[in-house]
Amino acid sequence: MSRLSHSEIHMVHRIGWLRAAVLGANDGLVSTASLVVGVAAAGSGKPEVLIAGLAGLVAGAMSMAAGEYVSVSSQTDAEQADLARETRELEETPEAELEELTLIYVERGLDRDLAGKVAVQLTERDALGAHARDELGISDTVTARPVQAALVSALTFALGAVLPLIVVLLVPDARIALFVAASAIIGLAVLGGLGATAGGAGIVRGAARVTLWGALAMAATAAVGALFGVTLG
Repeated sequence: MSRLSHSEIHMVHRIGWLRAAVLGANDGLVSTASLVVGVAAAGSGKPEVLIAGLAGLVAGAMSMAAGEYVSVSSQTDAEQADLARETRELEETPEAELEELTLIYVERGLDRDLAGKVAVQLTERDALGAHARDELGISDTVTARPVQAALVSALTFALGAVLPLIVVLLVPDARIALFVAASAIIGLAVLGGLGATAGGAGIVRGAARVTLWGALAMAATAAVGALFGVTLG
């Protein structure tokens, strides 16, 4: 007899790396393109613009990695502290913990007798795992992974930041700001659409919200660059 296997891949399974990847790529593209546009709008030549863009790429990638690592590490510390506390409570007051787990299942719709049986069976199999999942909301799917988040953020930031620098190399000095802004808008729309697709959301909405904020950032830095360029010229 053939056995049919049923497997499902849910969007929440991707949340750990997807968030860091989308944030890193968007931030790399927006911040580097904005920096390049601002420096170009101030009247700087291509070498200066490239140096500023490269500096922004390196600094931004390191900053993203450090920020993600610290942020996700704090989440990991909180999870470990909660698990340690739950372990002590299971050792010191097992009856109270069993009752707590039973009430959780009652609140979710099971009758008292069935909830008690489920709580007993899950406690016998893996008491800490049951409380971590159903009381604390901690599971392998959403658990924090600091190193993974840091590496993904740094890599995707760098990949996003490369696009404006390539455009700078290819276009005339006088058109740097215009072409970088245009390519960044297109790139942001693509990234927004890809991120929305990977996360199960609407493509148009995902692309629009990313593009809007990116355009505002570039407009602001262009205004600053033009202002100081005229003032210092």
